[in-house]
Amino acid sequence: MANLLTKEQKRAIFLKIVPPIAYFFIKLLYLSCKKVYHTPKSMPESPVIISFWHEYILFSSLIFKTTMQKDYKCSVIISEHFDGNMIANTVKFFGIDSIRGSSTRGGIKAIKESFKLLDRGECIAITPDGPKGPRHSVADGIVAISQKKDVNIVAYSYKASSFWRLKSWDEFLIPKPFSRVDFYISEPFSIKGKGIEEAKEMIKEELLRYA
Repeated sequence: MANLLTKEQKRAIFLKIVPPIAYFFIKLLYLSCKKVYHTPKSMPESPVIISFWHEYILFSSLIFKTTMQKDYKCSVIISEHFDGNMIANTVKFFGIDSIRGSSTRGGIKAIKESFKLLDRGECIAITPDGPKGPRHSVADGIVAISQKKDVNIVAYSYKASSFWRLKSWDEFLIPKPFSRVDFYISEPFSIKGKGIEEAKEMIKEELLRYA
């Protein structure tokens, strides 16, 4: 039967089945962990740009939903590839919308959509080294968006006392059940007036501070 299905049909089935299962296991894993939050003295007012390395995607939706005000809305920039479709369909279960596009495909469209959402007072989230790396690199998009709309950036990260790392380009991190997970949210910072390379280096330093 499986051989009778086209590649597109198989992917369509996966996109229906995998995201709700992934949501269930992510939520269950999160609930099993001992969680410690390291947050700013006062949570930043919306809108802000939330930034985190690609390896920390697993719990990032839950960090936002747990620590930011309930009425905050957030959309994450996700690539238009199939893996991106899977992530977009999964984060939807956490109440996170998606903006489709990346540095490799649909980037201009994603930036324009980000402008609209920030103008409405909503947050956007970006993995500056996604969708394909190199790991811990910073693409131009986050700089362009932050400087054009004069919006602060907040860095997200977490550390687990016990974890697995996948042998992927981003060394994707999966905390083990019942481990202690420390979640970090930086003070909002601005890259206004900085050259592109200086701004990218500042973003990288802030993200690595909590890695």
